Amino acid sequence: MTPQERKTWIGMMGARGAWWDLRREAILEPDWECVDTHFHLWKEQLFPDPQEGTLSLRTSRYLLDEFLEDACAGHKVTQAVYVECGSEYRTGGPPNLRVVGETEFAARLARQQAGSFPQVGAIVAHADLRDPDLGTVLDAHREAGGSLFRGVRQSGARLADPAARLIAGAAPPGLYADPAFRRGLALLGERGLIFDSFQFHFQLDDLEVLARSAPGTVIVVDHLGAPVDYTPARAEDQPAFLSWAKSVESLARLPNVVMKLGGMASIVTGYDGHRRETPPSSEEFVEERGGYFRHAISCFGPERCMFESNFPVDSTSIGYVVLWNAYKRIAAEHPADARQALLCDTARRVYGMDVGAAAASPERRP
Repeated sequence: MTPQERKTWIGMMGARGAWWDLRREAILEPDWECVDTHFHLWKEQLFPDPQEGTLSLRTSRYLLDEFLEDACAGHKVTQAVYVECGSEYRTGGPPNLRVVGETEFAARLARQQAGSFPQVGAIVAHADLRDPDLGTVLDAHREAGGSLFRGVRQSGARLADPAARLIAGAAPPGLYADPAFRRGLALLGERGLIFDSFQFHFQLDDLEVLARSAPGTVIVVDHLGAPVDYTPARAEDQPAFLSWAKSVESLARLPNVVMKLGGMASIVTGYDGHRRETPPSSEEFVEERGGYFRHAISCFGPERCMFESNFPVDSTSIGYVVLWNAYKRIAAEHPADARQALLCDTARRVYGMDVGAAAASPERRP
């Protein structure tokens, strides 16, 4: 991917309203309750291109108003999980505590949303699990986020050239095998916290070894394990599918691993929806990507699977309404109790969300 392409698409995340409008769909099953288990917020800002250091990339503005405009467009999204993305770090103080600024930011949003849908039901923050003072960092996140602080994400996604996958893939080599990292992962479980993992599909076997090293820590696999190398074919015929499927089958045997269903519209995977004249429909998306979702659900079961929007990252290729219509099409293939697990119950159980607070919310923002 060229620097100019990165510049274009990073700036378009969450900002393609006119293009999304070319694909309008009625809301499927508007009364089905949904929990969005993965969204990000960020201010417009500059950061250096990972390949051309002299070039600056500018993000879009995607804050609470933008997210609410998407999430409140018709689907009954009652709660959402804020996942770290490097926003609003502290600018001073101990370097290892600067990440706590993002938890403070997300907690303010949660207070701002109190009493209306969707609520911020959980916060997944960032910390370096290798930090010898990790306990202090986790304490600070807990103080900042209260009961909403439910876990940590530290990317393990690694490529020799991170720029090949937009900007993903810059994790240190061998991170999951690092003894200090594994000690930190075990500490999360001891504290009742979750680890959200992000790595590419060809690293899933490393993730399995990691998960076995910390059986007391719940690991949530983001973005279906991030299978890459999309080609215009049904999922089962795509280059990554076979190796990904085998790794997922093996991972699913570990009871401490949970699968997050989403991320499949992301440019990082190679999906080409963003380049089309009109956005894909929900039916087209399910036809093209549904095999990944179905295989993961068959391996893990609905009680260990939950949907995510990954907005605004996936928004370059599909609109929020259409994406959740696609998810509902997949969920509708299951009995009512399994469908509800996929759409909301698994997320609430795994992230320890307050079900009563969501049920008590008096209104949905128009």
